[in-house]
Amino acid sequence: MWTITLLTALALLLMLAVAITLAIRARHMQIWLGSYIRRRRPRVTGKPVHVMFCFVDHFEPAWGKADLATQRARVDRWCRDYRKLASTHRDADGRPPQHTFFYPEEEYLEEHLQKLASLCADGYGEIEVHLHHDNDTPDNFRATIDRFNKVLHERHNALPRDPKTGRLRFGFIHGNWCLDNSRADGRWCGINNELILLRELGCYADFTLPSAPSETQTRMINAIYYATDDPARPKSHDTGEHVRVGGKPSGDLLIVQGPLGLNWRSRRFGIMPRIENADVRHACPPTPERVDAWVNTGVHVEGRPEWVFVKIHTHGTQERDMDTLLGAATERMHRYLEDTYNDGKRYVLHYVTAREVYNIIKAAEAGMTGNPHDYRDYELPPPGALVAAHAQTA
Repeated sequence: MWTITLLTALALLLMLAVAITLAIRARHMQIWLGSYIRRRRPRVTGKPVHVMFCFVDHFEPAWGKADLATQRARVDRWCRDYRKLASTHRDADGRPPQHTFFYPEEEYLEEHLQKLASLCADGYGEIEVHLHHDNDTPDNFRATIDRFNKVLHERHNALPRDPKTGRLRFGFIHGNWCLDNSRADGRWCGINNELILLRELGCYADFTLPSAPSETQTRMINAIYYATDDPARPKSHDTGEHVRVGGKPSGDLLIVQGPLGLNWRSRRFGIMPRIENADVRHACPPTPERVDAWVNTGVHVEGRPEWVFVKIHTHGTQERDMDTLLGAATERMHRYLEDTYNDGKRYVLHYVTAREVYNIIKAAEAGMTGNPHDYRDYELPPPGALVAAHAQTA
């Protein structure tokens, strides 16, 4: 009797183990689960934690092959409702929430960018570069990005110029998560030396990750690091060198990741924890519990754990999600951030753009301390700042 019971229990355990293994592989968690288990969040004592909160958007007005009327309605709603939502909130520096619109080159339409540029000029965010491509070539990629950067800067006053070199600089998000040809089948990119090309074109950092549960997710998670390209193989950003206080830039491209982990409070079938990948939409609204998880992940520059970077993402133009992104759920998120992470003693809240994230990272690397607000423009000025300065002195 006991033998049968024991064998039955062992069989059930084996079935459970197989089911868990299959679930892990179905969501490609084997890529990063080891890093998640090994990582330890650093503790900060005796000083406030500064929370840099950055909301990046794969902003695609033509998503779903929408007609022009639908595209216009999407952009108009964002420009109207986001201004209304953000205007009622402020961080420790008196700034409203900042939204970074990563706009896809292949969907360029001047009237859409003009509206977004006006929203950003009013102090609500900045515009950066997004691209979907497939079976591409290095020459075409160079021409595409170079052309789009010039259009964004010259027609829409977007993208900063490097004060030292005069070249345009930009942040980047790769369409379909496939940075550096990181899908196993090679779809939605086609270029193994994409990190090198981005560096040469003036990209200051990539903001694509996390991409879980996609297979494009990297082994290195919850990190700010330099990736070195190997043109002979794809997904060279799978690992890299952590940015650290007192360190030097290395490799080809700075990778800025958002929080990635497991949500043990939400489990599939009551067993498997769901993936927390900092994606905000109708199906996964920005609840207080998620905000806590993002902050507690503690993404930071090595040696500066009191400066925490929270980069979350969305696809903002999809109708099913806009009520969440522009309505009560996001209103509650900002209220919770301001009530919980902006007391001035334990936490100080800073709403930042992708460019400002880069600047504060570089300030930390250089050994700067104190209030990160002082370093929002540490290396790269705001878009159009130099143009405006030149116009005043002309």
